[in-house]
Amino acid sequence: MTASAETTAGRGDGAVTIAVTSGKGGVGKTSVVINLAVALARLRNRVAILDADFGLGNVDVLLGLAPPCHLGHLLAGEKEIEDIIVQGPFGVQIIPASSGLRDLTALTDAQWTRLGESLQRVCRSVDYLLIDTAAGVSDNVVQLLVSAQRVLVVTSLEPSAMVDAYAIIKVLTASDSRKDIAILVNGAHDADEGELVYRQLDVAATKFLQRGLRYYGHVPFDPALRESVLVQRPIVDHRPQSPASRCFRILASRIASLGPGGGPGLRLVPPARPTAGGAGMEVQRCA
Repeated sequence: MTASAETTAGRGDGAVTIAVTSGKGGVGKTSVVINLAVALARLRNRVAILDADFGLGNVDVLLGLAPPCHLGHLLAGEKEIEDIIVQGPFGVQIIPASSGLRDLTALTDAQWTRLGESLQRVCRSVDYLLIDTAAGVSDNVVQLLVSAQRVLVVTSLEPSAMVDAYAIIKVLTASDSRKDIAILVNGAHDADEGELVYRQLDVAATKFLQRGLRYYGHVPFDPALRESVLVQRPIVDHRPQSPASRCFRILASRIASLGPGGGPGLRLVPPARPTAGGAGMEVQRCA
């Protein structure tokens, strides 16, 4: 890979980059991204969200936005990143994905390079770039996780969610054994349940992957979350005193206290392509 294909933006260039993933869909990952972004913005941080579910984006939908352009236009060379950004609540900048474009489920080398160069410009003007990945362990997802400074894995007590969370941790560790990975347990009944889920994942990661995990806490099951989704507003804005809102504020404060993530803020290079006959990566189940 040539140096010209690399894109690097560190804290000196502006942003701490955090990729938020889940392995399994349906655990509230995008809701976590949106509410964390607004909570960080309310702490006087400049925040941007990259909707990185390139073919099935929905950050804009959850915020009631109707962007005229999206990442598909950027990656096709029709628009610049500044042309597609829309303003969300509390000044959060939204980089919207497309919906229903199959071509964006696996980006070309040229598209990765263009995306990296564009995001570098965004990183120079914000304090945090939150990357809302797609579910699963596709090449797109893994590439974005490797590129970010920190990774936040959202999971729940549901066995399939825990298994898939471990799977994404295993795949990412195989690509970058020193990546900073943290766990957030969403929809927990109480703090004890959240810590139980974290401990199980941390024990498995320590035993089988020889690495530890951070714990960023839990977000409780809160009926107001469904209400906020229906009215297309972040719960931290719609019901700021709800239990979930309080936990999102704690999460934002915890992340803000960590300071720079270390290493490049965002380093996107075209992913390595598997060689012919190469064995695929096996993901063992941990439960």
